[in-house]
Amino acid sequence: MKTNNFKFVIYTLTAVFCLAVLLPHQANAQRRDFFTDEEVELVRDAQEIDLRVGVLTKAIERRLLVVGNDPSQIKKAEKDVERWGELPKGSRGLLLWDVERILQKAIDDIDDTAAHTKTDEKLFPKAMSVLTKSCQEYIPRFRTLYDSAADEKEKSSLTGSIENCNLIIEASAKVPKAEPRDKKKKSKKNSDKDSN
Repeated sequence: MKTNNFKFVIYTLTAVFCLAVLLPHQANAQRRDFFTDEEVELVRDAQEIDLRVGVLTKAIERRLLVVGNDPSQIKKAEKDVERWGELPKGSRGLLLWDVERILQKAIDDIDDTAAHTKTDEKLFPKAMSVLTKSCQEYIPRFRTLYDSAADEKEKSSLTGSIENCNLIIEASAKVPKAEPRDKKKKSKKNSDKDSN
């Protein structure tokens, strides 16, 4: 009887040990950073919100490029390898999940900027304008990808991305529009003339 209890304890301890060792590895395998190492550095370096949005939209474009699998476009993107690194890798489903996460990061960064700065500053409207324009271009592409989605995970990521884009577009209606560059130059010239 004592031998059976001893064996039970040994099996139990072995099972607990295996779970303790293997579960973190499985969790790490399932966890995926949605940026490449080079993109992480570019995001970190882009402290101003307009620059940050530019990096995020470029990261999304890189994933959509890989998903679209157009050899001529991929060849053009290889010119950016020195700065941006290799194109992101992964299945179509993982890349679409990356896109959804990057859009969510853009929303989080915009929200954070809005909470800590005045929304009438120059960079915030510019960032919102760039992000909104990108989202307006993404939505038809996401819908086309949705129609050819291989499984529910892809559809879920695309639905999330469309919802994120719609949130961004709705929010942009409440933000003052960024002045076009030509208008800024003209108004500065006019104010210079008035002061003379």
